[in-house]
Amino acid sequence: MLNITLPDGSVRQFVDGATGYDVAAAISEGLARNAVGVRVNGEVRDLHRPIEQDAQVAILTWNDDDGKMAFWHSSAHVLAEALEALYPGVKLGIGPAIENGFYYDIDLGEGRTISSEDFPEIEKKMLELARQKSKFERRAVSKADAVAYFTEKADPYKLDLLERLEDGSITFYQQGNFVDLCRGPHLPDTANIKAVKLLNVAGAYWRGDEKNKQLTRIYGITFPKAKELTEYLEKLEEAKRRDHRKLGKELELFAFSDKVGAGLPLWLPKGTMLREKLEQFLRRAQIKAGYQPVVTPHIGSKELYVTSGHYEKYGADSFQPIKTPNPGEEFFLKPMNCPHHCEIYKTKPRSYRDLPVRLAEFGTVYRYEQSGELHGLTRVRGFTQDDAHIFCRPDQVKEEFTKVIDLVLYVFRALGFEDFTAQISLRDPENKAKYIGSDENWDKAEQAIIESAAEKGLSTVTELGEAAFYGPKLDFMVRDALGRKWQLGTVQVDYNLPERFDLEYVASDNSRQRPVMIHRAPFGSLERFVAVLIEHCAGNFPLWLSPEQFAVLPISEKYHDYAQQVYDRLMSAELRGTVDHRDEKIGRKIRDAEVSKVPYMLIVGEKEQENGIVSVRKHGEGDVGSMPIDSFIKSFESQVAAMMDGAAM
Repeated sequence: MLNITLPDGSVRQFVDGATGYDVAAAISEGLARNAVGVRVNGEVRDLHRPIEQDAQVAILTWNDDDGKMAFWHSSAHVLAEALEALYPGVKLGIGPAIENGFYYDIDLGEGRTISSEDFPEIEKKMLELARQKSKFERRAVSKADAVAYFTEKADPYKLDLLERLEDGSITFYQQGNFVDLCRGPHLPDTANIKAVKLLNVAGAYWRGDEKNKQLTRIYGITFPKAKELTEYLEKLEEAKRRDHRKLGKELELFAFSDKVGAGLPLWLPKGTMLREKLEQFLRRAQIKAGYQPVVTPHIGSKELYVTSGHYEKYGADSFQPIKTPNPGEEFFLKPMNCPHHCEIYKTKPRSYRDLPVRLAEFGTVYRYEQSGELHGLTRVRGFTQDDAHIFCRPDQVKEEFTKVIDLVLYVFRALGFEDFTAQISLRDPENKAKYIGSDENWDKAEQAIIESAAEKGLSTVTELGEAAFYGPKLDFMVRDALGRKWQLGTVQVDYNLPERFDLEYVASDNSRQRPVMIHRAPFGSLERFVAVLIEHCAGNFPLWLSPEQFAVLPISEKYHDYAQQVYDRLMSAELRGTVDHRDEKIGRKIRDAEVSKVPYMLIVGEKEQENGIVSVRKHGEGDVGSMPIDSFIKSFESQVAAMMDGAAM
């Protein structure tokens, strides 16, 4: 008999060879009907695959993230089956599930293309195949048989994949007449796929290597109900309206220039103001938290990055070395700030009494991303990190982690990010050899992260084996207004760089000890953070952050002088804005200010000039009445103060 432990801790017995479906059916008929997969001892499997031994088991439905992955992975196979039917001779690459949907990379052969105009026919074929209720059948095959199958089929990409697989680890999945090389897992059958939408077609190099052939990548998404597809498509339309590339252009925040270079953003005056306000906001919080600001060069000697290990990681795929007239001397555009901070730590001897040392920098780094992977501000070649490195004693790690969490939460509250999960990434207990540092230090660091997150009441998930080789970490996964997930803040413990750079402090017993290094970046990168923020708030930035907080709109040229007086008074109170002196009707000025998402429009005419007041309109709300200038300033400052008080650490 099998002892099956369920998520609630209860244990039930089943006959040997029982499946996930048997477990679901024993719990309830409804669960069995809605089940799409099963998690066995942490491994996601097919629902009808036998359970070989006592195990912890969780039944997966569409409402589980892993359930969606199985659903969309299965849908990718149905897409491939439809393509083989409609485009005979098509060669298949890979077809994984992704965060929202799936894709399949294909080689149509010379002279054939697919565009969005072809999508309706492919979608129709996919639904036709799904309605056949074909079972997804898994079978193990030998490497020789797998090679023979795809050789006969003349499928070079599957053969390339097989070269790297070991005999005994290869499985095929079949639904209907379609067979694919795949590890799974999959749905029980195709019947659950009720709504299909192909979203996009793009080019993708095989294995992501520009030296390989470019394939056609088709993106799609499926749902078990047509209503859910409709809701998703509505969200997509809203996402298009919020696209940071579109809004960045409309709001005059940033631009790109082919002459400057792909992936190198140009920050326009309004965008620069936004950046500077974000930096000032975090600088103030950092100073209050005991950080010391530092500045390091944009380049460094090659030897610096050889020592740190970044040359090994980024060298081949980064910008090429900068050679000087001095033979053999080479510099690199810096890919990380941390090696520079290690050298700052080493500028003088350190005692245990000096620790922690907290060094903070808004440092610009450079990494060569392939042109096909560049995307607005979210994937660029030059970006600024709100980087800080804390050098501390092992007994200080928990306290420092807690303080960093406080700082990250302060940032999130001030900017309206309320829905987030903290991912605790720990080392693989079964494979400790791939990590550096003593078991004692690892245990202390991991426990410090777990306890800090618990004490702060964070919603957490724990991932074994996801730690960096140099230490455990805590990543903040934020959901924006559209429910999309982004990684923003990160905190990492590092035993590697202190070792590589021979960092030391004198302990209380006069011995020389290694400090523990904590990497910390609440924003991550300013570019990516701004992109996420734009889309999260649809360009309606918090009042304290808005590049233009007001626009003074004179009704006609007669009131330009008074408009200027209003502007000067507001600027003296350190508000940010403009005067619209254009020879346009007031209706046009209001519409333009609304489009530019200016929080407050202050309209001035004869009545306002005579009484020393302004007529106030609020973006998205309309007229809020007339008031003296000083009253408006007081109201404005009260709103900003309330926002900051609500976010206070």
